[in-house]
Amino acid sequence: MDFCVLGTLEIWTARGRLALPGTRHQRVLAALLLTPGAVVPMARLIESTWEDEPPATAVKQVQNCVSALRDRLGDAGQRLIVTDGPGYRLVVADEQLDLLRFARHVAEARRQAAEGALREAVREIRMALKLWRGPALDGLAAGVLAGRAARLDEQRLDAFELCVDWQLALGQHREVVDELADVVAENPLRERPHAQLMRALDRAGRQAEALKVFQRLRAGLAEELGIDPSADVRELHERILRGENPPQRAKPAPAGDLDRAAEELAAAIARQWTAEAEMRSLQRPKPVPLRWSSTEREVAAAASAVLGERPGDSAERLVLSGDLTDVVAKFRRIPSRQLVVLGEPGAGKSVLAILLTLGLLADQPPGEPVPVLLTLASWNPRHEHLDAWLARRLVEEYPGLANTAVYGRDAGLRLVLEGRVIPVLDGLDETPPGLHTAAIDALDQAVGAGRPLVVTCRGAEYELAVRAAGSFLTRAAVVEIEPVEIEDAVEFLTARRRLGETRWHPLVERLRQEPAGVLAQALRTPLMVDLARSAYANPATNPGELCDAERFPDRAAVERHLLDAYLPSVYARRPSPPARLGRTCDYAPEHVERWLSFLARRLEREHTRDLAWWRLDRAVPRFVVGLYLGLPPALLFALTGLLAADPVTAAIYGASFGAAGVVTHSIGRRPGPQRVEATFTGNAGRFTRRFAVGAAAGACLGFGWSLPAGVIGLVAAVFGLAVGVHVWLGAPLDANRVSSPGAVLRQDRAAALAFTLAFTVSLGLFYGLALRLTQDEPTVQVLDGRFDVVLSLAGGIAAGLLGRYFAPKPGIVTYGVAGALIGGQVIVDVPGVAHAVAAGGLCGLAVGLSVCLSRAWGAFACTRLWLAARGHIPLRFMAFLDDAHRRGVLRQVGAVYQFRHARLQEQLADQAIWRPHADPV
Repeated sequence: MDFCVLGTLEIWTARGRLALPGTRHQRVLAALLLTPGAVVPMARLIESTWEDEPPATAVKQVQNCVSALRDRLGDAGQRLIVTDGPGYRLVVADEQLDLLRFARHVAEARRQAAEGALREAVREIRMALKLWRGPALDGLAAGVLAGRAARLDEQRLDAFELCVDWQLALGQHREVVDELADVVAENPLRERPHAQLMRALDRAGRQAEALKVFQRLRAGLAEELGIDPSADVRELHERILRGENPPQRAKPAPAGDLDRAAEELAAAIARQWTAEAEMRSLQRPKPVPLRWSSTEREVAAAASAVLGERPGDSAERLVLSGDLTDVVAKFRRIPSRQLVVLGEPGAGKSVLAILLTLGLLADQPPGEPVPVLLTLASWNPRHEHLDAWLARRLVEEYPGLANTAVYGRDAGLRLVLEGRVIPVLDGLDETPPGLHTAAIDALDQAVGAGRPLVVTCRGAEYELAVRAAGSFLTRAAVVEIEPVEIEDAVEFLTARRRLGETRWHPLVERLRQEPAGVLAQALRTPLMVDLARSAYANPATNPGELCDAERFPDRAAVERHLLDAYLPSVYARRPSPPARLGRTCDYAPEHVERWLSFLARRLEREHTRDLAWWRLDRAVPRFVVGLYLGLPPALLFALTGLLAADPVTAAIYGASFGAAGVVTHSIGRRPGPQRVEATFTGNAGRFTRRFAVGAAAGACLGFGWSLPAGVIGLVAAVFGLAVGVHVWLGAPLDANRVSSPGAVLRQDRAAALAFTLAFTVSLGLFYGLALRLTQDEPTVQVLDGRFDVVLSLAGGIAAGLLGRYFAPKPGIVTYGVAGALIGGQVIVDVPGVAHAVAAGGLCGLAVGLSVCLSRAWGAFACTRLWLAARGHIPLRFMAFLDDAHRRGVLRQVGAVYQFRHARLQEQLADQAIWRPHADPV
């Protein structure tokens, strides 16, 4: 017995189609078929059968319909339609019902596509689409059934659009045009098929028709809804106007590559956040209890939207509650796997995000996406799509994903687009306030089709953003972390109390006597409770002082005191065990406060939470940065000119490169750190190609300076090696390695030193040989033969290319001009061999130092010395940050540090101005 509910309801037996008595019987059967295996209550059967007010005999008539259906279906034993409690249940196998067959085919197609088998996925989903014989429940969709039919039709459209995406990726543009045109005509306001038709027509060479499709869509949306097409559709329209034919998607990597990437990514994330949880003492036996429940704020979708049910099937407000022990189970019960966690500052949102991530990884069912915890502070939804940002951040945090030899091309992007990750995004409120509404809208658009997502945000900021624009996550459950209970706070504060110790009694009594008082209000968040215990951990302290109403008249005064007391308590001098690895250093609390206050103020000025070592130079005036990065190489260039010629040439050399360096480092932005490691296998082809490029550049320089043929060959070989060896610095071998500030610094230092050595040897050798062996064949000389125009042009081009490596925009111009001035200098008296060798060595060192200082590590090394000399930071800066992380003052988020909490950063930024003189470090 086969049933079809994806078109006009039909029943097929071995002998052919079986007709039903009438519409009422068909509607009763349709209601049963839409929820196979589940009990359909009598009330719902009645709603499905009558469009208007049901008659008084509705129950009896439904029972008669069921009896007639059993007779027609040969179900005398009631094994097909089973009476079950308050209703009936239809028992049917997957192969007997088109609805179930359709779902199975679509799921299988998605699996095949995730594995890279797009052709097989297209065939599978086409089999699903063939099951449709027209609109769902055609002729029967009325009342309750109308909503279910509409959702089935939506599923059909989703499957069709998915199929078209895959066919476009396979280059089957012309094959889908006609079908898309029909779908667009039937759905004039649906944007996705319009965009697909535009893309198909454009790639088929029919740009004018593609533009007409956009015009019709825009006119329809404006007339019917008063809105414009989405940003993605408008961007596609602009690309078509510019004639930018989108590139074909690369052939997907083998399924095993992406499976391996996901597996190793999960291992890296588990190791990363387990270590961080231990560092933050999140897994201690009795942390501050954290409870959550559905928010009372008007910022959440109705329960039916979250649960995927028909409106009216459940209460409008979703009711969820729990604690840290069951958050994973509750999250998995949400059909859409979308959750927004709200809470006041210090409520424990980040803690919940960490433990949710670890919980999902600890018990990960086969096929479940990998939870990836990222902070949202660096996302600008107006400039970068969520998927692009996620992919970029994945590769930054887990650089092994960039290893194309292991995981294929764009592994990070494919993990995101194929739904292999669950973004756990912490700190929506840490994005600039003007972006909150745009971020919420962009998040909803990105996950509107049901992709999993977790977002944390301060409650007030989230509510303000939702009320301002009306945008919210339309399928997400929204929960809010509850205040800490008085007894939970008392238990946590007194857990380490010695037998007979009474110093906590006044505070405990005040909390119990005044549960709504100032002190209780201050200790309503886990952050403040933990700070209170830290501040009064020393037996010599008196926590009862917090009960002084004159000293602490309000909640803010208590919180400020606890934040102020945190650093002195954490950095109190304690003897360390001998020879203990990773032991903390002894820092004077007043020095620590000054250093951390300086860093906090810098972060506040930049409106960021990320303390990245490669951005430390932003704390120094730009012109000062230009001076200490640009002048040291200029001094070496001046010495080069003095050895090669005379003081005038030395002045030109030094002034030219000094001005170029100061200007470039003052107004330009250097690239970020390189996340690389040495790899010596599988690079033969890349080494050959790079060697050829370097050799060609060396040969061009040799010919430009009229060197002898044998010397040109030597220069070409050295330049080829200098460029070729860089292939040994590639992406880390696997995604199982997590970025950390120290690891990124070591990797960028290795890359900087390798580049420095390569440029020093190659250009030093070239300059020394050119100085000694350039043949006296003047070309176009001016200024009484002291300046050669042709050599000036060659030197300007070479130096401009070098400057592009330093800082792309200003470097080309500034170093190009400097190279032209230096390259055109005609040295009349050729120095001896010793002078030429020395001048070549100095020139190589000057270029090498310029290269080193243009890299993130080189600039950081100089900036660290400058700031330490002025007392802003300790000399051993990275060791200090690592020590602060071990003490819990800082937390580590991938390659950057952050203050333990935004409240601590804000408090330190507001501290009094530190003393300007340097103290001993």
